[in-house]
Amino acid sequence: MKISYNWLKEYLDIDVPATDLAEKIERSSVEVDSVSAPSDGLKKIVVGYVDSMEPHPESDHLNVCQVNIGEDELSQIVCGAPNVAVGQKVIVSLPGARIADNVKIKRSKMRGIVSNGMICSLEEIGFAKDVIPKEWADGIYVLPENAEIGAPVYDYLGMNDALIDIDVTPNRGDMLSVRGTTYDVAAMYDLKPHFPSTTVQEGQTATDDLITVAADEAVAPIYKMRLVKDVKIGPSPLWLQIKLWNAGFRPINNVVDVTNYILTAYGQPMHAFDFGKVSGNKIEARLAKAGEKITALNEDELDLDPQDIVIADEKGPIGVAGVMGGLDSEIDEGTQTVALEAAVFEPTMIRKTAQRHNLHTDAAQHFERGVNRGGVEEALDAAAQMINELAGGEVTSGILTAANAPVENESVTVTLSRINHVIGTDMSADDVTAIFERLGFGVQFADDLFTVSIPPRRWDIHIEADLIEEVARIYGYDNIPSTLPTGRMTVGTLTPKQRLIRSSRETLEGLGLSQAISYSLLNERAAGLFLMKDSLPTRLNWPMTVDHAVIRMNLISGLLKDVAYNNARKVENVALYEQGRVFYRTDDNQVRPDEEEHIAGVISGSLRSTAWNVQAEPTDFYELKGIVAAYLETLGLAGDITFEAIDKYPEMHPGRTAAVSVHGHEVGFVGQVHPQIASEFKINETYAFELNLQMLIDMPKDDQQYEVISKYPAVSRDMALLVDRNITNQQIVDVIEKRGGAYLNSVHLFDVYEGEHVPEGKRSLAYSLTFLDKEATLTDETVNKAFDKVITSLEKEFSVEVR
Repeated sequence: MKISYNWLKEYLDIDVPATDLAEKIERSSVEVDSVSAPSDGLKKIVVGYVDSMEPHPESDHLNVCQVNIGEDELSQIVCGAPNVAVGQKVIVSLPGARIADNVKIKRSKMRGIVSNGMICSLEEIGFAKDVIPKEWADGIYVLPENAEIGAPVYDYLGMNDALIDIDVTPNRGDMLSVRGTTYDVAAMYDLKPHFPSTTVQEGQTATDDLITVAADEAVAPIYKMRLVKDVKIGPSPLWLQIKLWNAGFRPINNVVDVTNYILTAYGQPMHAFDFGKVSGNKIEARLAKAGEKITALNEDELDLDPQDIVIADEKGPIGVAGVMGGLDSEIDEGTQTVALEAAVFEPTMIRKTAQRHNLHTDAAQHFERGVNRGGVEEALDAAAQMINELAGGEVTSGILTAANAPVENESVTVTLSRINHVIGTDMSADDVTAIFERLGFGVQFADDLFTVSIPPRRWDIHIEADLIEEVARIYGYDNIPSTLPTGRMTVGTLTPKQRLIRSSRETLEGLGLSQAISYSLLNERAAGLFLMKDSLPTRLNWPMTVDHAVIRMNLISGLLKDVAYNNARKVENVALYEQGRVFYRTDDNQVRPDEEEHIAGVISGSLRSTAWNVQAEPTDFYELKGIVAAYLETLGLAGDITFEAIDKYPEMHPGRTAAVSVHGHEVGFVGQVHPQIASEFKINETYAFELNLQMLIDMPKDDQQYEVISKYPAVSRDMALLVDRNITNQQIVDVIEKRGGAYLNSVHLFDVYEGEHVPEGKRSLAYSLTFLDKEATLTDETVNKAFDKVITSLEKEFSVEVR
């Protein structure tokens, strides 16, 4: 199967050379036969415009064309194609060009008339005959009107796309699709695929008012159908044709092409029947009856075997299930209503039918190897909606289901010790868990036993050995250490903890902080500041200096020394972070201190320098708080991060310090360094934070951070509240979020006012509430009801006054 690299990148944020990707696939999944682009070996093939044309004086089938190729003068080209015409944009190979089979084009004479090149057909520039649309099979190809005259033609025809030809083994039928391959590549590179969602726009007509379906569940455990009426058959848009011919399919029309697109994208074979040619109003999947015949789409008449699965109407078979449709129900220019079939057929019977009738089709290949039982309906919906968009049809309301065998995740168990024993590694439970999660599997681990939940899209995994193979190939066969006593060290890999630490560094640097590496040894005073837990100092027996006599119990002290170093040298704007370990001792008899990963940062002055278009502003509490919140969100902890004013760190400003909590657990603090401490370190006003990184590493995280952007408008409501000064913004926000209802999307404090017209001990807080329904347009009645409920709750909870 040929996988389009450009198509793959629509679903995955990957940017590696196609050859490197192909090598990765071959090492990890299946064999790769080749990697090539259709434009390889071609040159000097451009877009031309037929400006004028006249018959060749010495020939009854040749024409002398004057072609604009983007140069000052028109180029004369003799062309014998029957469909060439004035006003067309065509494929022109210039003198010196290389076309298919490495043929070189030269300036020549054709019956006495000079021809400066050649107007080409698709076949002449390398397209296989069986993928060229019939419209252009016997003549030149006409390019779209937006093609730029004189530009290379390759991008307009999808010829610069790298095609990775993979040789899928029978057990990896899931990779017979772009989506299936995407899942596997995503696991290899630890990426998250982003597939577009489909919403079917259904009409008023109910499907079951027009047709009924039935199926023998022994041969068709899943059988579903949709109808699309009032379609207009025509050619598919060029983008779809490009995807199909690069995948090896001939574009036919905007209905048949959709079924082939779904087959390539989802791996789900589909068939489209002309409903107007169906006898009666019932379609059934059943075994063929003795003596039944059918004329297939290839115009061969087949004598059906009683073990062949057929799709039949009231008169008889209209298709060989899972193999090929019937000619009598073919989609053609007169089709008005399309019946779309998506199903799962018994693989062994499909294979035997294909062999019996010598019909080895793409659909049969997929069904023989298996299809994703959990994605049948999704593929059917996607096909119906595409036909709705491309053929202008109306999708009738509802899916008809004749058979719907239950589809559940399969549970397989394996022990960690067994995995390491078979592969020859020493992976931790976290390492193996990460691999299963990259594969998209659910996983639980307890007492050395993994319980892995396998989604239906990986129907090849059933036993312990299958899981071990998955771990080995994603871990990397090349990374498995040799068991021979060579004495050489094996190649290592980053643990999840190491990956998170590296990611933390990248995030903080992206937020404007520079990495600092401070001494782990401080004087006893500095080492004992900013303590996040009670600890005794750990002193060196023989320190080199008194300033480096105690192991640090915080990171901020070292960073403040760095700030002081810069301030002393007239560097006022300093923004630093450090990741490292701190050392706690709870008992004087403790031989070694406990080590704990922390991460901290300090900002003094401004994050940005004054320029012609921006004025530098000193950093404040809120800017640093935003940096901490953004950092935590990148770890997958968004939605459960809280900041609460505290006064338990004597080294921090009592009115400008907050505890940072995640999932209800305090993980650190952020705020302004106390002016007395700043004076002690001889630094300017400085803000700092320190977090227990080990707690963050151990916490559960939400790696899926992608959300579909709503196509429905949001509704905003503003309110200004007069509240007591002792009531915090967080208290107000908590009530709003609790009482705002299901459609409350965000709460934003946009104004705080104290002064004239505001009573003593009060202040005015103004909030903007945004409501959003991702499924429908919100009504004023719904929003007002939720808004009024918020106001009532605030009045009851805090006796606020709405201004």
